[in-house]
Amino acid sequence: MEESQADKRMDKQDFLERARRFSQPFRIDDGAGFQLKDHDPDDTLHLDKTDKDRAQEALTMGVKMLAEFQDLLYAQDRWALLLIFQAMDAAGKDGTIKHVMSGVNPQGCQVNSFKAPSSVDLDHDFLWRSNNALPERGRIGIFNRSYYEETLVVRVHPEILARQTLPPERLTKNIWKERFRDIRNYEEYLSNNGIVVRKFFLNVSKKEQRKRFLERLDRPEKNWKFSANDIKERAFWEDYMEAYTETIRHTASPHAPWYVVPADNKWFTRIAVAAAIIETLDSLHLQYPEVSPEARAQLATARALLEKE
Repeated sequence: MEESQADKRMDKQDFLERARRFSQPFRIDDGAGFQLKDHDPDDTLHLDKTDKDRAQEALTMGVKMLAEFQDLLYAQDRWALLLIFQAMDAAGKDGTIKHVMSGVNPQGCQVNSFKAPSSVDLDHDFLWRSNNALPERGRIGIFNRSYYEETLVVRVHPEILARQTLPPERLTKNIWKERFRDIRNYEEYLSNNGIVVRKFFLNVSKKEQRKRFLERLDRPEKNWKFSANDIKERAFWEDYMEAYTETIRHTASPHAPWYVVPADNKWFTRIAVAAAIIETLDSLHLQYPEVSPEARAQLATARALLEKE
């Protein structure tokens, strides 16, 4: 028997409620007192590894619902969604983006991966290249790394500041506080202009990172993913954890929250990220544009002409 519209609505509401249960535990709206050490990278809420099949089923449903929301977002053409992904190496950013966004129409999605800044980038302010990559209305933009590198890798390696050719008098002990403030103001500006910002830190443990690095070395088809620089950066693990703690503490807000997503179990990471995106899009109350009476008359005329052929 064909499922009724009422049943479909009930199934959708049930799934949205489950999405909230998966995303809310990891959402940080207010960073006051935030400590990264209080968040377990191996957390899977009430699920265990034997629930992987159910998890995959939930992700499949989530991808389908995300595609429906993205179609509404594109048709309405009022909002844009910016998803920012930050993480240590091997935390699974690429795989999460690939799996969660697999059902989205490529026309409605823009992905930007930010590598080390070029000489042109360094001749501009630190938000310049990100600003040029913002999604248009009706589209989902994905930043694989972002302007947050300025309070993470640059903070861990302050010698990078010397290459940014800033005036010496701007290189004060308050530069990180100033950048946190600039980012908060920037994200409020984006929110005021209809660009919804959601930020994800994929929280992988040092132990799990080691395991994934060894896997990349052991499997020839994954050798290309490994870089000697990955090991060098691993030596700064504690510095990065402190930088992430400070960054999330000072830039989490209700209009641009962070999601500190456990990343030791990829199957769970993908569910939690999909749930947060779905919950966000649902909160926008998206609808297809209403057709005016004049346009409806034109549609009726077009139908009549087609039926006469």
